[in-house]
Amino acid sequence: MDVRRDTRILLAIASVLTLLGLVFIYSSSSVYALEKFGSAHFFLKRQALYLIPAFLSFLFFALAPIRFFKRYAPVLFLGSLLLTVMTLIPAFGFKVHGSYRWLRFAGISVQPSEILKFFLVIYMGFFIERKREYVTSLAHSYVPFLIVLGSTFFVLLKQPDFGSVVTLLMTAFILLFVADFKMVYLLVTMVSAVPIGIALIFSKTYRLNRILIFLNPWSDPQGRGFQIIQSLIAIGSGKVWGVGISNSKQKFFYLPMQHTDFIFPILAEETGFVGSCIMLILYFLFCYFGIRIAMQMKSMFAMFTTLGFVVLISLQAVVNLMVTTGLLPTKGLGLPFVSYGGTALLCLWGMMGLITNFARAEKA
Repeated sequence: MDVRRDTRILLAIASVLTLLGLVFIYSSSSVYALEKFGSAHFFLKRQALYLIPAFLSFLFFALAPIRFFKRYAPVLFLGSLLLTVMTLIPAFGFKVHGSYRWLRFAGISVQPSEILKFFLVIYMGFFIERKREYVTSLAHSYVPFLIVLGSTFFVLLKQPDFGSVVTLLMTAFILLFVADFKMVYLLVTMVSAVPIGIALIFSKTYRLNRILIFLNPWSDPQGRGFQIIQSLIAIGSGKVWGVGISNSKQKFFYLPMQHTDFIFPILAEETGFVGSCIMLILYFLFCYFGIRIAMQMKSMFAMFTTLGFVVLISLQAVVNLMVTTGLLPTKGLGLPFVSYGGTALLCLWGMMGLITNFARAEKA
């Protein structure tokens, strides 16, 4: 195995997904953008502009000294956590689709939770490396880790962003399992998380409604079940080869959030079963080569941070695909590299930059 070769393949896959994102952001949003902003290219132009800071983010994390991230991992995490807390302050945060997840600076919208996920994974890598000799200690390793996760989840749930909590919890569990933390701690935590999750669902009416609509979307086809029904219609309409790129009918104000969380149904409608399978294969290869790269790292910090990035991105893709195909309740997570969103793209390519940095250091 060659870590640099695998890294080049990983970057190629991420680049292809990003380019596909540009194509289908334009295809899915053109009608909506023309109606609302007077330009069919509105979202395409914005996403293309986001590529500039995303590329700069890649360069920074690919070239900056790794010791900087190891030394300041706690500071970076705390800074991103405080930035996310600011979304809950009315003077700073603003509401979109029922959630306070965005800050606006000089006309530019930023989603701090994406930055928080990025630096939390870096902190996980830092923490696991520091605590490797205490993996069997409840007080010295596991409880402090739970406190960090708990504070993060509390802030995310206040936005609310239940989907990110689920994916981060699963990512943390996988990293701790690979790090050989005591299985009894992990099992107790996961078992305890079940009643907590149920309580959180019943504590908010909209969460309970999502579960009920997930079980039977046709119980309210013109209301809460409308989005998933239209998503399934889009996917089914694509058949084997699709209706052709830019020929989607569901984008004509039938499918809500068609260029963000529900971009996959438009892709499936326009490219059919074949295009959908290609997309699935790309994410599978991303996960496969990402794990291969992580397993070649000799540094514990590099290994667990890389593994955390790959697992988080892969889980988010799986959750998004399952939501849009009716296999999970709606979560509000975009499709990595493909869905419209500047902060997410910047953080994703920052992750790619740091993985590249690790691979270069490993080879050297």
